[in-house]
Amino acid sequence: MNNKFFWIEDGSVSSPAGFKAAGVTAGFKKSGAADCAMIYSELPCNAAGAFTSCVFAAAPVRVCQEQLAKHTPIHACFINSGNANACTGENGMANARKTCEMVAEALNISADSVLVSSTGRIGVQMPMEVVRKGVTLSAAALSDKGGIDASKAIMTTDTVNKSVALELELPEGKVRIGAMTKGAGMIDPAMKVLHATMLCYITTDADVQNADLQKVMNKGIESSFNRITIDGDMSTNDTTILLANGASGVKIAYGTESFEIFANAVLEVMQALARKMVMDGEGATKFIEIKIANAKNYDDAKKLAEAVANSLLCKTAWFGCDPNWGRVVAALGYAKVDFDPDLVNIFYDGIPVVRDGGDAGTPEEDLAGVMHQREFTILCDMNAGDADYWVWTSDVSYEYVKINADYHT
Repeated sequence: MNNKFFWIEDGSVSSPAGFKAAGVTAGFKKSGAADCAMIYSELPCNAAGAFTSCVFAAAPVRVCQEQLAKHTPIHACFINSGNANACTGENGMANARKTCEMVAEALNISADSVLVSSTGRIGVQMPMEVVRKGVTLSAAALSDKGGIDASKAIMTTDTVNKSVALELELPEGKVRIGAMTKGAGMIDPAMKVLHATMLCYITTDADVQNADLQKVMNKGIESSFNRITIDGDMSTNDTTILLANGASGVKIAYGTESFEIFANAVLEVMQALARKMVMDGEGATKFIEIKIANAKNYDDAKKLAEAVANSLLCKTAWFGCDPNWGRVVAALGYAKVDFDPDLVNIFYDGIPVVRDGGDAGTPEEDLAGVMHQREFTILCDMNAGDADYWVWTSDVSYEYVKINADYHT
């Protein structure tokens, strides 16, 4: 299968044809940093979305679900950073809908064609005069070069903006896929399809129908954002939106070779952003891939991987460059999975650590050398079946505690 693509230098959500974006300062953040972003396509977009499974889903999440359920074309997304509009009751819902109306008025489009997202502090009513300023300024600043500014405007505790784009060569022609995300803490999404926050917006100039976009979303989410955890906490506002405006003139339909190529390219984009999020985890100094091999079944493999990835004792050991494998086997042991501990083998970057449930005899200084790396892999071979699973995670440092003890956007 041909899967020919290249990454676009300084690529962003405005890299695909027909998309514009902006990032401006409206006054949500005391720091004066940019805090409002807009993505706009003059051409109508087909759309798909995935959102937090948190019961306390924020007002903008619920409004986005309402909008997408109408199956009307989407023209714009507006995102504010500095106020989550979560746990704000009916007033919060009214403000999220009012924001859609403000964007519609500014762009001369239907309010049904607007999606809205928020990130920041929970439980604070939205200052609508600041929202109006953000809408007005961002609408005026829209540009096909504005994607990077937009990615900066959605940051909260992120230390770097996260933005990518690629160009894909298909038998029918070339298409582009652009994307931006934010998220450095409160990251363990477990997003359900249509049903410090992780926000992601993906744009493409391919012509793809709603149902087919949703299939692409389903595949991509499972093997990217739902495979990362920084602190094991799920946000009220987690959102991923995929927009396709067809500006390239290239039609892609489910069941074709081009659809598979396109879906794989979207997955590449999602995984690139997911990796950036873990690398920029709040206070993170390590990027760790947890691999479970030969578990009894998929659910067992997932539970085992997530137990290790979210273990505070493991995460603090990794920060201290301590190869303490006892913490890893303890996490496997409390994952509520049935396996024979005497069959378990564990490897740090391929170096044997545990053999048949006990010490493999590798000198500790060799293992400590792995722990001092910025990135490493922990492989746990359960020898219980043929199911595999992986998770990307980070360590927990003093800085993580400081950021979250002092947090106030």
